[in-house]
Amino acid sequence: MQQGLTDELYQHVHEFRDNPEFTVREKLAAEFAEQFAIDHRGISDEMWARMSEHYTDVELLELTVTCGFCLGIGRAFQVLDIARDFDVLWSREPSPPS
Repeated sequence: MQQGLTDELYQHVHEFRDNPEFTVREKLAAEFAEQFAIDHRGISDEMWARMSEHYTDVELLELTVTCGFCLGIGRAFQVLDIARDFDVLWSREPSPPS
């Protein structure tokens, strides 16, 4: 059994909301990860309720910790000016002050 995203689906992860190839769980995880990265304090009770319908408490913990790790390591790589394979241009994160 194959797990994870295919290369083709990975190329369209930015379209997760409208792409029927993503499962409900994948769409929720992508929405959560985006919200976690952009405005973690804005994660609402409504989102937790939707997440709890499709994920166990252990899965929610794992997803949250994974988002935190990935966000943190990405920022550490930026601080250290470590080369990246690609730029993420879709982020709505505010630009740093000049």
